[in-house]
Amino acid sequence: MDRIGSFNHHTASNGFQNSCNRDTEFGANDRRFAFSRQASSMQWQEPSHPPISTNSDELAKPLLSRSMSSINIPPGRYFSSESNNFFGVKDNSGLVSDAFHLTFGCGLLTFSLFSIAASRSKPDHVYTYGYKRLEVLAAFTNALFLLFLSFSLAVEALHAYIQDESEHKHYLIVSAVTNLTVNLIGVWFFRNYARINLVYRKAEDMNYHSICLHVLADSIRSAGLILASWFLSLGVQNAEVLCLGLVSVAVFMIVMPLFRATGGVLLQMVPPSIPTSALSKCLRQITSLEDVLEVTQARFWELVPGQVVGSLSLTIKKGTDNRQTLEFVHGVYHELGILELTVQIEDA
Repeated sequence: MDRIGSFNHHTASNGFQNSCNRDTEFGANDRRFAFSRQASSMQWQEPSHPPISTNSDELAKPLLSRSMSSINIPPGRYFSSESNNFFGVKDNSGLVSDAFHLTFGCGLLTFSLFSIAASRSKPDHVYTYGYKRLEVLAAFTNALFLLFLSFSLAVEALHAYIQDESEHKHYLIVSAVTNLTVNLIGVWFFRNYARINLVYRKAEDMNYHSICLHVLADSIRSAGLILASWFLSLGVQNAEVLCLGLVSVAVFMIVMPLFRATGGVLLQMVPPSIPTSALSKCLRQITSLEDVLEVTQARFWELVPGQVVGSLSLTIKKGTDNRQTLEFVHGVYHELGILELTVQIEDA
């Protein structure tokens, strides 16, 4: 009887399955039907829940809290300590930051040395003034990088003060001592340009000065890290904050004159070597001529240090001799050191 009952049950289920297949257009080997059949054959198991407590203290506790969680992730399974040390996120963040700084610094110094050789190329039909300003651009880039370094040191000092993370890091001291030794050798090579306010007579002076200030700023930074480590070993509180703050101010002060000088050349400002009062005097002398009616569009700028360029537009009386006026104008501005002058004359 049991066998007959099971056979009838199996036959009935097969008939129901075939009717469902005809209605729903499922094949015998259809995976969707196999999945539903497999899921239907699974036995229901009662989930194991912890016993419900009737204690009033336990019922008053929140169901979800930070101290109680059913999700337990094994430590070090997904983010190992080796990966943290590799990226420098946890342990060696200072060393990785120092490595990034040295990488960008070496790249900028390489660009400065490249600009020295490239600036000697002759003018062509594309760059009619030549490549002399490439050294000015390299000096400006170095100055901008040093200003960013000063800002980053100030932020690092503020972060150390807020988080109170001043600690003695031996690997940073080894890196700082090595950097200081190499930078002092570089300062000795460019010792003739180791001044804050330097008179630039040509573009090479500005570029060499930027290289010297770059190496000098790195030396000050390395010396500040060594001094901070020594103070921390003596037990001085907030020694890192004090040293980083002083280094940030020192780097800002030594690089700011170079930043203003290079920015003035790139923005084509009036040359600082020529006083504005002298330019105004020249204009008064030109307008005092009988043949000159008006002086317009007087522009003077510095192509590179030591090379001043000017342009001038004059309105003169009709029928007068232009040669005498041109000779007088060129002679007046040549006395100020403006040798490349373009004068445009228009008749009234």
